[in-house]
Amino acid sequence: MATSTNRQNRHSKSSSVLLIRDLHVYYNQSHALQGVNLALEKNVLAVVGRNGMGKTTLCNTIMGLKNTQRGSIRFRGEEISNLAPYKVAARGISFAPQGRRLWNSLSVEEHLKLAQSERGAWTIERIYDTFPRIYERRHNGAGQLSGGEQQMLTISRALLQNPELLILDEPTEGLAPIIVEQVENILCELVEENDVSILLIEQNISVATSVSEDVAVMVNGRINRVLSSSELIANRTLQQQLLGVGRHAQENLEFPLVDQKEEKKEKTDTQIKNAESRPLESSEVSETSADSKLIYVPPTRWSSSKWKNNEGQNEKIPETPLVNNPIRPFDIKTEPIFKETLPSLELFRGEEVLVAGTFDTKGTELNFIRDRIIDQQLKVRTVDLSTSGKPSSANVPPHEVASYHPRGASAVFTKERGNSVKGMSSAFERWFRHQRDIGGIISAGGSGGTALVTPAMRTLPVGVPKVMISTVASGDVGEYVGPSDIMMMYSVTDIQGLNHISRRVLENGANAIVGMVKRAPEKSKLKTLSNEKPSLGLTMFGVTTPAVQKVSALLEERYDCLVFHATGTGGRSMEKLADSGLLTAAIDVTTTEVCDMMVGGVFAADKDRFGAFIRTRIPYVGSLGAMDMVNFGPKDSVPQEFNNRTFVEHNPQVTLMRTTPDENTRMGEWIAGRLNEMTGPVRFLIPEGGVSSLDAPGEAFHDPDANKALFDSLTHSFQQTSQRQLVSLSSHINDNSFAQALVDALNEINPQKKGLQNAMF
Repeated sequence: MATSTNRQNRHSKSSSVLLIRDLHVYYNQSHALQGVNLALEKNVLAVVGRNGMGKTTLCNTIMGLKNTQRGSIRFRGEEISNLAPYKVAARGISFAPQGRRLWNSLSVEEHLKLAQSERGAWTIERIYDTFPRIYERRHNGAGQLSGGEQQMLTISRALLQNPELLILDEPTEGLAPIIVEQVENILCELVEENDVSILLIEQNISVATSVSEDVAVMVNGRINRVLSSSELIANRTLQQQLLGVGRHAQENLEFPLVDQKEEKKEKTDTQIKNAESRPLESSEVSETSADSKLIYVPPTRWSSSKWKNNEGQNEKIPETPLVNNPIRPFDIKTEPIFKETLPSLELFRGEEVLVAGTFDTKGTELNFIRDRIIDQQLKVRTVDLSTSGKPSSANVPPHEVASYHPRGASAVFTKERGNSVKGMSSAFERWFRHQRDIGGIISAGGSGGTALVTPAMRTLPVGVPKVMISTVASGDVGEYVGPSDIMMMYSVTDIQGLNHISRRVLENGANAIVGMVKRAPEKSKLKTLSNEKPSLGLTMFGVTTPAVQKVSALLEERYDCLVFHATGTGGRSMEKLADSGLLTAAIDVTTTEVCDMMVGGVFAADKDRFGAFIRTRIPYVGSLGAMDMVNFGPKDSVPQEFNNRTFVEHNPQVTLMRTTPDENTRMGEWIAGRLNEMTGPVRFLIPEGGVSSLDAPGEAFHDPDANKALFDSLTHSFQQTSQRQLVSLSSHINDNSFAQALVDALNEINPQKKGLQNAMF
């Protein structure tokens, strides 16, 4: 077994627990894994897919039970592909295989004694504490156990190796629903304890999405996409396309209707392994046609009653073909996600204030805020987000909010506090999206209450009053505020009872929300005025300032130019305004946040970069500003793995690192993929003369080969349409000619109409 010191050393080598790149595996001439790219950053990642897609083959290959023909498997930065299974296990990976593979002649306790390691956090005593049923059956043979008990023993056996990574292959297969729920709770507890990372292979979507925040979808030997669990649960169309989930043809049918023709296309593992390598056929992902013969099928894992809350809530996903992910180590971070377009600001101009929070522990304080708002003649609605199950006197009780969770209220009211709070936060966010005519929202709480309420606040359009009175408001609140305009107030004392300090702070918060709601512009004043300018979003960095200044000067008479500093939050803020309906168009000159996201800089975008323009379809003009650099803090904060790179110290607090051709190739492919999802008018301009003031002849970041890699990969992956066009110019990004080209592109796709304006203040 590896020592704890060795594991710490391996941990320092890579931020990813498991990193798989371009993995190919064959069964004789059959191509089972066809370029798998996957990254498990920490904690847990679920992989789902239909039978025969290669999930078990992936597990066996990681464990050395199946050899790779091409590709890389890195565990904590160390290559482990084609190692013998015992060597893989010795490096800290345990495997709970499909089918359990127990010895019927050995007792439970004998299994555990054989598996226990000499040292580590997991001992037989801890196993018995975690799995009381295993303790009760410790003297029974494995063949005398139920299916659920056997699965608990299989997981226990793997944990006793004290792994850093636990691979679970179909842990709920063949189990009764009540046992599935028990196994699901066990996995959630393991995740909460956070002392082992988990790669979960699972067909049961309910289990996969409960345990993991992100889900990788496997189709025909490839990872087709990685998306958030909430997005997958809410999107029945996507389930049908990628996973073969049947959709209910009629509201009153208990069982889903499926196309009999499609049923005949289902393949077994053996058939898939012997099939020729080919892309996914359109007929395999299409919805049931109207003239197909429909038959009843019994309920399956995919048609669980847990889905009933989602009937009629199918979301529309972009109509783009399913394509293979490029070979890159950051697939999980960069997979596109699909969000609902945020409701317009005009829908939130009522005078009712929501007072939300956990009334079981903060009821005195929240009711004090409520009374102060009522004193000033505003309507108030209290929303209780408690998960304790105690009776509630709030206008909106906890069970009503919890019913909006994708899997229903049972996913919120669990015995595990962390999962309950997380579930209630998700439910509240979805509940919030169905509210209208709200004047504002206010809450008060500690770190848990702040984390519970602020995600829903962030979904509101910019301009809707949001006040969070919090014990954590005097520190770094970026995680809570994000790109929104939440007003954070420090509570000074803990929010636990009323005293002369807390009363004053809470009353100030109540007065603040009252003032914002009462002084909000009337709806009549939000109407379009002929003399108002439309709002235009622009992104800028210090090294692209000349370009943005020139564009702003050319457009300031016709547009209200809103410039955003491309420091991660800046890009998200611009897209937040676009989602809120507060931008007419965008000239996204500076896309450098993508570099930091992919390479690990401090000004990183999130995985939804460009998502607002995909969703809203507003006119979009973009370019590659500052794509030659990754941003770090002081020089001594740069990771050691980059020691041989080219750096520029922008100032004592900011160090810039030149991107490489390999990184640029990957970033060009990723940007093109996101642009290809845009269905509105798009013009994307390539400045062949250089992408920043540091990328010019004689300057530190001038690297024609790196630029060529970026430009070529973008051009090769970009899909031209009549709406979406790529334009290459010989200019440098800061040249006058390039600024004029950006303006001309905007004029082409967004001819200005007199009186065009957003509904803002």
